[in-house]
Amino acid sequence: MNSQLRLYCDTAQLSDLRQFLEAILKQTQLSEVEQHQVILAVEEVCANMIIHSHDCNSKEFIDLNVISSQSMLVFEIVDFGEGFNILEYQEPEISQVIKSKRKGGIGIILVKRIMDKIEFESFENKNVCRLYKNLNSK
Repeated sequence: MNSQLRLYCDTAQLSDLRQFLEAILKQTQLSEVEQHQVILAVEEVCANMIIHSHDCNSKEFIDLNVISSQSMLVFEIVDFGEGFNILEYQEPEISQVIKSKRKGGIGIILVKRIMDKIEFESFENKNVCRLYKNLNSK
């Protein structure tokens, strides 16, 4: 099953994203906690794109394609903004983030821990981030 959602680059659109993801994830065997974790991870990537790649310009958009099978969910996030390769992100030391009372900087850490696999492609001005979640792993 494939589902698609276009999000205009306005943080108000994130509530639509959560509702879209909830409807899809309710149809899986993921626990409620796992569903919330996946929503958090996908929302983090989309929010970062909206805020950092598009400066919350509501005339621009990102597309989310969800491909689901019996064993896997793939969240493919496509945008045409400034690219950010999540795979090249250097995680800060959590103790340093806490010590400095820095706001932000740990969302990508959560994404990497929640999802089973992450891919990133960028060509010309098109960026594709794929987040994979195994449905049969425990």
